[in-house]
Amino acid sequence: MHQKESENVKKIKGRKLLSPKLDVIFQALFGEVGNERITKKFLEAILDRKLEEIDLSGNIVLRRENIEDKMGVLDVLVKINKNEYCNVEVQLIEKDKLLERILYYWARIYTKNLKSGNDYINLKKTIEVLIVNFEIKELKELEYHSKWKIIEEKDRKLILTEDLELHIIEIPKIYRTEGKEEELTKWIYFIENPESEKVGEYMKENKEMKEAKEKLEVMSEDERMQILAELKEKAIRDEKATERYGMKVGMERGLKRGRRENSKEIAKRMKEKGFDIKDIQELTKLTQKEIEGL
Repeated sequence: MHQKESENVKKIKGRKLLSPKLDVIFQALFGEVGNERITKKFLEAILDRKLEEIDLSGNIVLRRENIEDKMGVLDVLVKINKNEYCNVEVQLIEKDKLLERILYYWARIYTKNLKSGNDYINLKKTIEVLIVNFEIKELKELEYHSKWKIIEEKDRKLILTEDLELHIIEIPKIYRTEGKEEELTKWIYFIENPESEKVGEYMKENKEMKEAKEKLEVMSEDERMQILAELKEKAIRDEKATERYGMKVGMERGLKRGRRENSKEIAKRMKEKGFDIKDIQELTKLTQKEIEGL
């Protein structure tokens, strides 16, 4: 791949295949009305159960919206069987308080239909699915897909409520699952690299995955989606650069602070031993006022 080409764009037959890992592409592929078969099959693999029907009408259609206004977090909201909600988010950059963010997003969806007057009957089971392109340190010992509910601590089997359900999928861990051919693993390989030979084999038996690949190819020819992908990739690069700069500045400030504290300690000892203030100043570069205050 040419150096100037984005790491999240794959070349295919002279065209560029946009990466499903980008949230703007993921949202268009799994969140637009008309793609229900694809999304239903994908969710069934995550939730490990059959779904009667799903509704994608709660999602924005990126190709109809103002591009500059849609560069925030783009989730896929799915209504399941008319009485559940499922929110799916893809995250490429590791952020602070990630686990707290998952609970926040779950709570945001869970309470959206709550009306004034404590109409708790309007609360629906809500599922939050987070797909990340990195490993989460708190989940180091777990497999690539972990499922979470509220359980009684001692019993470990008694579930407090079915209304809360969290799924966390760590893409890099799929390479530790060689030999496991479960449906979800196949879909994560598709999201990771839809052009791989492995995915080509999966598509022979998974018509929904084949449909997803075909829609992705058409989407990759859409100039508007190309612009959206470029803008999102630029935003990711900028965020990473800002983070690196912040770390560098923080380290430099820390070192500078450490050197200054060390100088103060040396000055204090010299002062206690009766050294002349001017000699202490020359050695430590501290001001006379700083030395006198020690």
